[in-house]
Amino acid sequence: MIELFTAPTPNGWKISVMLEECGLPYEVRWVNIGKGDQFKPEFLAISPNNRIPAIVDHAPADGGEPISIFETGAILVYLAEKTGRFLPTDVRGRKAVLEWLFWQVGGLGPMLGQHGHFKLYAPERIAYATDRYRNETRRLYGVLDRQLAQSDHVAGAEYTIADMACFPWIQTYKAQEIDLAAFAHLRRWYDVVKQRPGLRRGMDVGRKQINRRPQDDAETRKLLFGIRDDRA
Repeated sequence: MIELFTAPTPNGWKISVMLEECGLPYEVRWVNIGKGDQFKPEFLAISPNNRIPAIVDHAPADGGEPISIFETGAILVYLAEKTGRFLPTDVRGRKAVLEWLFWQVGGLGPMLGQHGHFKLYAPERIAYATDRYRNETRRLYGVLDRQLAQSDHVAGAEYTIADMACFPWIQTYKAQEIDLAAFAHLRRWYDVVKQRPGLRRGMDVGRKQINRRPQDDAETRKLLFGIRDDRA
């Protein structure tokens, strides 16, 4: 059994989608990031970067003690290797999936996250920051659109963990005020992938728990967006 420590965010949904797609048994352990659960010692023991999601696998392949994994890219690769699914084993196929997985964790997610922050949550609107991240968001949508002009899925012909990593962030396009009609290949991919039953189940995990307006509560803003120095 796998314990999934998560919250209803695009990064959290990456892992619930993978678990649903693989059919692995798992139990959700909610981390209330608006109340500071991510800073508790028991969570930091498995996710030292105080970010969700993280997992604990109680039945690792080596038969040993439970294994904890943090960072979405590492979790997706771990689960793909555990199940033998959604990550090719041939050199070229694996290379392509890992390229696009790392592209997502290093670019698409952080840039869309920054755009969303400055557009929706910043206490003061800073035009330079909003425009800078909006332009980068549009650039990354264009990169993915050009890739999908050449293949059915993000990393090639088959659906993989690269698709699972990208989809939860792309589905924020309305909040990002991105017109998917301007990215025809991306729109086609999005409409096809969102029909997958496993993906839909994974994306439904925790939706009723979403705090849609963290800016309304000062303590929540501090925990989600403030600067902490845990060495103090």
